[in-house]
Amino acid sequence: MTHGGRFAVTERTVPGLPGDPGVSLLICTPIGVPGPRPAIYHTHGGGMFTGDHRIGLGDLLGTADRFGATLLSVGYRLAPENPYPAPIDDVYAGLLWTAEHGDELGIDPQRIIAAGTSAGGGLTAALALRVRDQGGPRLLGQWLMCPMLDDRNNSGSVRQMAGRDIWDATWNGVGWTALLGDARGGPDVPPYAAPARATDLSGLPSAFTDAGSAESLRDEAMAYAARIWQAGGQAELHIWSGGYHVFDWTAPDARVSRAAREARISWLDRLLATD
Repeated sequence: MTHGGRFAVTERTVPGLPGDPGVSLLICTPIGVPGPRPAIYHTHGGGMFTGDHRIGLGDLLGTADRFGATLLSVGYRLAPENPYPAPIDDVYAGLLWTAEHGDELGIDPQRIIAAGTSAGGGLTAALALRVRDQGGPRLLGQWLMCPMLDDRNNSGSVRQMAGRDIWDATWNGVGWTALLGDARGGPDVPPYAAPARATDLSGLPSAFTDAGSAESLRDEAMAYAARIWQAGGQAELHIWSGGYHVFDWTAPDARVSRAAREARISWLDRLLATD
């Protein structure tokens, strides 16, 4: 967790939104790196119903080390015990606290990159929409890795990969039902629950989106990037040939996994260099 002693790691409970419980933040601060530093604000995966803010941090700590960034990982309430809007409320509250305490944390609130994988990618996209609409720090970027964006669970890739991908239509349906209950797939699902429902994708931070060609969430990732472009925004999209859901976690030494990590680093390098 300390990446070979290169990070000081603390855990804090910060205020939630009014009426909500506190939100747990894991704060990984690079040792010996002067501030104000950029920050990676991470939201974990797990289908909306499992996981915690310690999973998926290995590569992210290496990335934070490379850029001299602070890594913060938010522990949001899980569905179905805590359905929408509890998860996104917690992610939003944690970001607001992070920006408000930039001096204390040694970070630049104008250089926060929100990042997430799978369910965390969907919550990261929802966070970018909510910050745009309701206020908060100007996110420098939104880093969406195989994001879970569309509760309707009926894209071409969902149908194509049914029973094949490790996160197939059945599991995807379980996750969305945990979050939304009987509202899943209906006409009134809000974009802060399922970002694919947003009608306006203008005014969002620069996005990096990727997915595997052989995963259920491929088509919704492609559609989201395309709609950002159509709205005049900036997005970078990669579809990795042969990749299945979270292939880079389960096969980290595969050539395609190394290529995916290199593309993400390249985007971050350009994003931080041009800010």
